[in-house]
Amino acid sequence: MSRLKADSRHPFRFTLNGKPVEGEAEPRMLLSDVLRHQLGATGTHVGCEHGVCGACTVVVDGMLTRSCLTLAAQVEGCEIRTVEGLAPSADRLGVLQQAFRRNHALQCGFCTAGILMSLNHYLSRNPVPTEADIRDLLSGHLCRCTGYTPIIRAALEAAAQLSSSIKETSDA
Repeated sequence: MSRLKADSRHPFRFTLNGKPVEGEAEPRMLLSDVLRHQLGATGTHVGCEHGVCGACTVVVDGMLTRSCLTLAAQVEGCEIRTVEGLAPSADRLGVLQQAFRRNHALQCGFCTAGILMSLNHYLSRNPVPTEADIRDLLSGHLCRCTGYTPIIRAALEAAAQLSSSIKETSDA
């Protein structure tokens, strides 16, 4: 068996926000780098490069994942969702994104993509969170600008809106 050279490139294929993508990456290349530099999904930010700040959070096969800790080779054949996939269309924001806008839940915006990904994932599984639930979820994200209060307010507003639309659908 031959050993792979550290600088050799290997093909990758996965689905990004519903669209198949492919390319080549070195074995040590991180998913965050592939997303940003090869595929143009620049909404995924890289902050600490240690998985602590949460800015690089994406969803891989339904699981929240720190893309700065994930090798591109690890996601072969996976379904990946980034912040670019949250909006229902190019000209319309999603419910959570709209709530962030209304509540001024971002300032510099660096942490926002990761927080949106975590909140969207959480709210899809827990449509009626408490403020304590949201605070607990946000403990995995660092935001230096907002003090978290507008983020919590936006998350609770979006949850209320989403849960009322679920109720209306089930009542129909």
